[in-house]
Amino acid sequence: APSSLSLAASRLGWALQDVEAISLHGHAIDLIRPLLNPGARILALTSDGDAPAAIARLLDELGFGPSRLTVLEALGGPDEARRSARADGFDLKNISPLNVLALDVESTPDARILPLTSGLADHLFEHDGQITKREVRAMTLSALGPRRGELLWDIGAGSGSIGIEWMLAHPSLRAIAIETDATRATRIRHNASHCGVPGLVVIEGPAPRAFAKLETPDAIFIGGGGSDAGVLEKAIKALRPGGRLVANAVTLE
Repeated sequence: APSSLSLAASRLGWALQDVEAISLHGHAIDLIRPLLNPGARILALTSDGDAPAAIARLLDELGFGPSRLTVLEALGGPDEARRSARADGFDLKNISPLNVLALDVESTPDARILPLTSGLADHLFEHDGQITKREVRAMTLSALGPRRGELLWDIGAGSGSIGIEWMLAHPSLRAIAIETDATRATRIRHNASHCGVPGLVVIEGPAPRAFAKLETPDAIFIGGGGSDAGVLEKAIKALRPGGRLVANAVTLE
């Protein structure tokens, strides 16, 4: 039997190979953020009948209000239905919990669009000054060299920008942000959600004590605390064989 995504694409006359598909079933709708670009066509499997309206509100907040949203309900069944509305005027009610949401993305001039390259603009992250600056971040990500399925430890994560951009490089990538300051840890979670990677894990505590029981990393970035006793040595010891470690420093000392 054809999948719901195949049925949705067929009903809309969309070529499936030209569509971004994402499952939001049981996941935060923030995952859709990296896919939002003018002209994009997205098919999203949702969790329930309330999700389409929530996604419409998110699009409107991010500057994608003109986008056309089509709800395809009970595909392949006797109660199959299709209804559409703009994100900024979404008023569809009593949506079946069995739905696929199709997004034909359009944007306003001030839309929040996440580029595909490393080195996101600094203003996309909330921070208190503890952030790896855009140009340095791009070089750092290049040196870390993320590969499919790998795990990064971001030690002294600050705003979380390195771990966030690591995860944005591919959906299979994971990251753990280690941050001793509780306010910054909260800010990292906020930044991760707002950049579309709510799965970023945040560990509150000082390095290297926070390393205990963490999954073995394929790569490690040390953005803060690298000169603290034992941090560099234990980070190197924790790395998977053949892993990469990148440390940024403000001064030679």
